[in-house]
Amino acid sequence: MEKAQRLCGRPQSVETRPHRIPVCRGGKAGPVRLGWIHNKVGMDVGRFLEKGLLIPWQEGARWFWDTLVDADLADNTLGWQWSAGCCASSQPYFRIFNPVLQAKNHVTDGAYLRRWIPALADRAGMALYAPWTAARPPPGYPPPIVDLSASRRRALAAYAQFRRAQEEPGR
Repeated sequence: MEKAQRLCGRPQSVETRPHRIPVCRGGKAGPVRLGWIHNKVGMDVGRFLEKGLLIPWQEGARWFWDTLVDADLADNTLGWQWSAGCCASSQPYFRIFNPVLQAKNHVTDGAYLRRWIPALADRAGMALYAPWTAARPPPGYPPPIVDLSASRRRALAAYAQFRRAQEEPGR
């Protein structure tokens, strides 16, 4: 739980612990202030924590459970297991979505990001979805804590290692 809180922030720290990837940052600020998160944004946040940062699904599920006013134990638990690739009807473990591209493709007008991240209010295009890549990034806006391509490779390697261990004789 400590890792999820450090990465997602505690409710009182929404301004002082900014997420670095806008869709995840907005996906943190909305639930903290409203107690509600859009399903697609929740999946993006979950996938990034689980597969981008290799945070156990239980830690993100606990944060959502403590933060969302409409949290449902079964939906929350199974949703996190599904996106982690460890429940009966899961997406394949190798589907690791890039949160920047997911935001670009699904938060197309950027209103959601601009609402929750005032520093990006005047941004458009990739300067909105990946502000650290802009010619003039917002002052003080930090780069991602992981390289998204490298974190994808690391997650695939971890899943492959787990799969090999499960296939060993005697298991």
